[in-house]
Amino acid sequence: MRGSDDAQMVPNGLHDELALYESPAEYRLEPVVRTSDTRALTVDRSTGEISRSSRTIYGVLGILSLSTCDYLIVITGRERRGLIFGHIVYRATDFAVLPIALPPVPDHPVERHLLALVRTHLKTATFWFSYGWDLTTKLQNQQPDSAAPLWQQATDRFFWNKYLHSRLIDITLSDPSQDCSKFILPVLYGSFDIRPAKINSSSFLFCLISRRSRFRAGTRYFARGIDTQGNVANFNETEQLVLLAPSSSSLSGSHPEVFSYIQIRGSVPLFWTEINTLRYRPDLQIMDVGATQHALRAHLMDLKLHYGEVVLVNLVNQVGYEMPVKDAFEHAVEEVMEGSTGLTVGGGGKVDGIRYEYFDFHKECKGMRWDRIQLLVERLQEQLDAHGWFHVSANSPIPIQTQRGVVRTNCMDCLDRTNVVQSTLGKRVLEKQLRVIGILNEGEGIDGTDFLPIFRNVWADHADYVSNAYSGSGALKADFTRTGVRTKEGALRDGMNSVTRYLKNNYFDGPRQDAFDLMTGAWAARRAPSMSTALLVDRRPLLIRAMPHIAAFSIFMILAGLTLPRTSEYSLVYYHAIWFSFLAVALFFISQHGTAYVAWPRLNASAVRDVLMYDGPGYRSRQHGRGFSGKDGKKGGGVRMGHLGSEKGSVGRMEEVEMGEKKRLE
Repeated sequence: MRGSDDAQMVPNGLHDELALYESPAEYRLEPVVRTSDTRALTVDRSTGEISRSSRTIYGVLGILSLSTCDYLIVITGRERRGLIFGHIVYRATDFAVLPIALPPVPDHPVERHLLALVRTHLKTATFWFSYGWDLTTKLQNQQPDSAAPLWQQATDRFFWNKYLHSRLIDITLSDPSQDCSKFILPVLYGSFDIRPAKINSSSFLFCLISRRSRFRAGTRYFARGIDTQGNVANFNETEQLVLLAPSSSSLSGSHPEVFSYIQIRGSVPLFWTEINTLRYRPDLQIMDVGATQHALRAHLMDLKLHYGEVVLVNLVNQVGYEMPVKDAFEHAVEEVMEGSTGLTVGGGGKVDGIRYEYFDFHKECKGMRWDRIQLLVERLQEQLDAHGWFHVSANSPIPIQTQRGVVRTNCMDCLDRTNVVQSTLGKRVLEKQLRVIGILNEGEGIDGTDFLPIFRNVWADHADYVSNAYSGSGALKADFTRTGVRTKEGALRDGMNSVTRYLKNNYFDGPRQDAFDLMTGAWAARRAPSMSTALLVDRRPLLIRAMPHIAAFSIFMILAGLTLPRTSEYSLVYYHAIWFSFLAVALFFISQHGTAYVAWPRLNASAVRDVLMYDGPGYRSRQHGRGFSGKDGKKGGGVRMGHLGSEKGSVGRMEEVEMGEKKRLE
C-alpha cells in the first residue's frame, strides 16, 4: 500500500505515514514506506492474529491513561500548510483515540467524561508537525546536521505532547534495543504561516511561527500568573522568518539569506488571578507570598538563559482596575533587582541583563491614535538594535549575526495589546533586515508595497490563533493589525468577541481547563473510577441548582401570557406581576451567588477551593458573587503591600488566593 503524494523520506528517519492494524489483541503500526531496517510498533492488548484491515495514520500523538484504560492517540488527518527548508509542515486535522485494554472498556460515566475532554481538546486545538524539521525550536538553536532523533532535538517547553509520549520515551531511554524514536512525533501547539512575497522585484518567503508552552497551560481566567518553578501562563514564543528566494542559477536550491527574529509574551509573573463571578469584570486577586521573589527570579533567569538580555514591556493600565497588577509587577521587579546584578528598572544608560519598560497603551493610544505606539518603539530603539536578530547566509559557514536579547511583552491577557505591539516591533525589525540585503533602500519601508497586506494578515491570523487558544475568541484590535488603522467596524467586531469571551470564560472554560490539565499531565487519572465520581456529581445546595430553572420557567410563563390566545377578560397584570417577581428574585439570587454558577475546573478541584476560601496577605478587589452572608461588596483594611496600598487605587482587602500549581513535567 502506497502513501499519499505528500509522503517523503526525511533525514532523521521519522515515519511520515503509518499503517494501523487492529485486532482484538493488539494495535500494530507499520510504516507505509518500508526500508531495510523498518520495524513495527506493537501495543499489546492480549494475544491473537493481526487483522488484514488497516488504515493510514500520520503519526502517534501519544498514550494517555484514564480511569479504566490506556488509550493510544494517533493522527488520522493532516493538511499540508507549507514547505520550509525543504520540509513539509502539516496541521493535524483529525485524530483517533483507541482503547488498549481488553476486555472492552466498561461504559463508565467517568471514563466517558474524560474521553469527551480529550476529544474536545483534540478538536479545538491547533497542532502542527513536520517529519524532518523541528518546529518547536527557534532557528538560531537548530542543529540541522544532528543525528539525534527529532524528539531529542525538540525544545522541552514547546514539545506539547511530551507527556503523552513519556511511556515511549522511557522505553527508548531504558532499553536501546527497543528504540521507539521513529514513532515519537513532537507536536507544536500554536500557529504556522508561510507566504511568498515580492518587493522591488526581489522574491522571498515570509514566515511566522508561534509556540505555546505546555507549562502552566490553560484558559484565560483559570491560568494566570506564575508558578513556583517560574513558569507563567500563556507563554508564547513568536518567530518571524524571512527566507530570500534562491536565484535561478543556484544549484543547491537553498535560500541564500535567512533572517529570524524572536519575541515572547507571558502573563504578569506574579501570583495573581481573576475570579469569575458572572460579572463582566472578575474579582482581582494578587498574592503577596514568600515564593514570589524566588519564582520571579527563576522566571527571569530562565529567560536570560534561553534568550539573552530581556526587556520587560508592561502594557497594563496605570489607573483603575488594572493598576494594582502594574504596581505589584514593578514592586516585585524592584525587590528582585535589589539582590541581583544586571537587573535594571526604567530608562537611561546602558542596560545589562534585564530592563523594565512601562507603556500605558490605552492612555497613549486614546481616541484610536494607534500611531502613537511608535513612541514605545523609539524608547526601545537602543535595546532593539543591541539585541539584533539571527542571520545566516549560504556564503558563510557560520551565522553572520545572532540575536542577543528579546522583548517580553505583556498586558493583562497577553493578547490584544500585546499583539499590536509585537506586530509593530516585528515590522520595524523586518524593514531593517530587508535593507541589509538590499531589498529595501535606506529610509524605505514596506508601507505602500504589495507586501504590506501580506504582513498584516499573517500577523492578524497569528493573533487570532493565540487568542482562541487562551480566551476562546479571536483577537481584539485585529482591524489595526490587518489594516494599520482603527475602525468603527473593528470596534463593533471587538464588542462581539468580548461577548463571546464572557460567555466562554464563565460557562465553558472549566471543562476546557480540565482538558489542558489532562493532556499536559497536570492531572493524572486514578485507576479507580468510583473514586472519581465526584467529577460528575453536582454538590451545590438544592436552592442554588433550582434558581436557573425558576428563572427559565418564569420567562416561559411570561411569554406564554403574552403570546397564547386568551379565553378570559380578566386582566393579566397580577399574573405578569407574579412571574416578573419570581424572575427578578431568581436573577438577583443568581447575581449574588455568581461563583456558584461559573463552570469551574473539576479535575484540580482543590485549587478552586483555595481560590474561593483562602484568606491571606496581598490585594483583593471588591468581592462579588459570594452569597448574602459572604463578603460581597465589603471593603477592608489590613496590611498594605508596599506602594500597592495607595488610597487612590487600593480599596480591597488584602487576601491571598492560590490558583493551584502545575508541576513542571519533564
